[in-house]
Amino acid sequence: MKSISIIKAGQWRAATPAGLLLALLLAGGCAMGPRFKTPAVSDMPGGFLGQGVGGAPAVAGQQMTMADLPWWDVFADDTLRELVCAALTNNYDLRIAVKRVEEYQALAAQSRAKFLPQIGYQGDLERSRNAFRGNASPGDGQTGNPLMLAASATWELDLWGRIRRLNEAAQAQLLAATENRRGVMLTVVCSVAQSYFELLELDLELEIAKRTTRSFEESLSIFSQKLAAGAASRLETSRAEAAVAQTAAMIPDIERRIVIKENQINLLLGRNPGTVPRDTTLLRQDAPPAVPAGLPSDLLQRRPDIRAAEQTLRAANAQIGVAIAQCFPKIGLTTLFGRVSPDLDSFNSDAMAWSIGGNLAGPIFQGGALLAQIRQARAQTEEQSLAYEQTVRTAFQDVANALITRVKLEEIFTQQARCVRCYADAVAVSRDRYIAGKASYYEVLEAQQQLLPAENNLAQTQLYRLTAVIQLYKTLGGGWNLPDEKWGATP
Repeated sequence: MKSISIIKAGQWRAATPAGLLLALLLAGGCAMGPRFKTPAVSDMPGGFLGQGVGGAPAVAGQQMTMADLPWWDVFADDTLRELVCAALTNNYDLRIAVKRVEEYQALAAQSRAKFLPQIGYQGDLERSRNAFRGNASPGDGQTGNPLMLAASATWELDLWGRIRRLNEAAQAQLLAATENRRGVMLTVVCSVAQSYFELLELDLELEIAKRTTRSFEESLSIFSQKLAAGAASRLETSRAEAAVAQTAAMIPDIERRIVIKENQINLLLGRNPGTVPRDTTLLRQDAPPAVPAGLPSDLLQRRPDIRAAEQTLRAANAQIGVAIAQCFPKIGLTTLFGRVSPDLDSFNSDAMAWSIGGNLAGPIFQGGALLAQIRQARAQTEEQSLAYEQTVRTAFQDVANALITRVKLEEIFTQQARCVRCYADAVAVSRDRYIAGKASYYEVLEAQQQLLPAENNLAQTQLYRLTAVIQLYKTLGGGWNLPDEKWGATP
């Protein structure tokens, strides 16, 4: 078969009215199924509890929000920026997401191809008697070499919009995959940042453990000197020595956790296990930017998971039209142009063959299968609608949790820092009192043992402060207006 455009010039005039009729039919065709409309979210909050911390305005009417910032403006550490850039290039989850987008691009191209004529060719050459192409055929009883060479084309008229709905679903699935890829990019950035800060927190814990061990060793030295002078008992030195051993035992465990965290970061970077560079400490990290979170309604346009859920719903809605169109007949055009000869020697201009025609095929009785397919498509659309609404509600919760966590952690950090200062003063005073003979060794050990967990709590609170900013940036859909090609390139 062959498309109408390849029919010989002498036949084109006869085909022109049919072409005009075809154009009219296509123009008047309608797409079955409901038109897509993004579901309205009821009871949308007007703002988020917890806004106004760190100098940011509590009401979102401003030009800039935290989600508008590129990730390198949120994380000021140069080493962290280099790690994030490496992850955006080599991370396996992100590379898989990129290939998945390419897969859906190919599927969308396949769907678009259904709008065009499907052109092919065929040829048959055989030696037969009273048969052609494997089937019995009336003949004169002579053995011959029948031959057929032809080009063919088929074209389905999309009167009911079945192909249009299939294309709409494919495009929506492609957009959903694209949004999921952006979600992976944001997750990779935040995962690297959080793991990096956790590594710095372990470094700080190691420093605290080593410093505390040295402090207990100094106390043990003082007790030992007094024991040698007969001014102290063996009980004091034994308690002090036990405190040294207990604190020193923490050091190798922290070192083990540091190596594991470095390996985790290298996996995010697509590298083999190894060390991770860092030239700063956790407590020297800059304060997070004082930028507001914006309105809850902004999340509908910014969060990649919400946008992906919307496109998934669009694809499911289009499948309703596909299912309805299956109940109507499929109308198509078929053409053929070639040569057919009963014998190879007769393959000349007289062997020319052509045909053009239409075909109609539709269901009559399917035992209710087609109606069941429509009900299935509608149920899937309702399911995706509920999933979309759940994703939106979850996004509201995520942002509200991140905001209130950030607010309260600022208060906790202030009190934890105060606690550490007081315990540090208590250690210094108790040691001086013991040396002067005004206090017992219990006072010294008690002060030192209280300082260690207080310092560790302060380190963990600082980590939580930084990770709260990371989580807030992620839940807001940070970098939503940043083009894909600029994610891995810092200024």
